[in-house]
Parts: sequence; structure tokens; C-alpha cells
Amino acid sequence: MQFDTKVAVVLRADLAVWQKANVTAFLISGIAGTDPSLVGEPYVDGSGNHYLPMLRQPVLVYAADTSGLRRAYERAMQRGVEQLAIYTAELFATAHDEANRAAVAAVPADELDLVGIAFRAERKTVDKVLDRLRPHT
Repeated sequence: MQFDTKVAVVLRADLAVWQKANVTAFLISGIAGTDPSLVGEPYVDGSGNHYLPMLRQPVLVYAADTSGLRRAYERAMQRGVEQLAIYTAELFATAHDEANRAAVAAVPADELDLVGIAFRAERKTVDKVLDRLRPHT
């Protein structure tokens, strides 16, 4: 199935595996939480056990060095991407949501120490933002 939009995550390539998993989970929660139509119906297995719904469309995951991640962020901002989530290095040291927001609010946009971004936009826009990045392997 082809969707009108794409959901993408860009992670700094030098993160530890646990950090990549954690950052991805936090970023995608922001995308899923902003548009209920992105989430499908709950799952039920053949035994009748119920499970939570998940996103209806695939998530593209890319890796980048610091400059590639910054470039993707800036391209998303320049293109007016409205559904954009960020994760900064400072968030690894915070303990709760309020502290997370305070850590981000304390830094101007051009000085954010980005370790990951996630966004949803029209297919062509996502392709332009991701230009020159490689899928995460």
C-alpha cells in the first residue's frame, strides 16, 4: 500500500544500541500522539488475546553523522515540516517529561545537540529532507 505521507527517523550513527532504541521509541511516540489516524486498530491473536494498536504505515529509519543529522533537521525546518520531534543529548540525563522540555527550552535551535529526529510529511518532502542519508543497517 502506498501512503501519501512518510514517517522517518534519523538517528546519530554513533549512539549505543540501547540509545538508538530508546530515542526511536520516544520520537515515534511524538508522531503517533499527534495524529490519531496514524494508529490502526487493536490486534487480537487466534486465542483471543488483545494487544495495543500500532502505526498503520512503515517507519523509515536512517543513520547520519552529526552534520548529516543537523542538515536533515534544517531541511525539515526550511520546508515547514509541522510534525517534527527532536531528541537532544541532554535528554539522556533528565529524569522526567518536565525536565526534558526544560532541557530543550534552554538551548537555541541552532545549538541543539541533536541525536535524533522523527517527522511525518508528504512523500516528496520526506525524500528531500533525507537526501544523501542512508537507511540504518
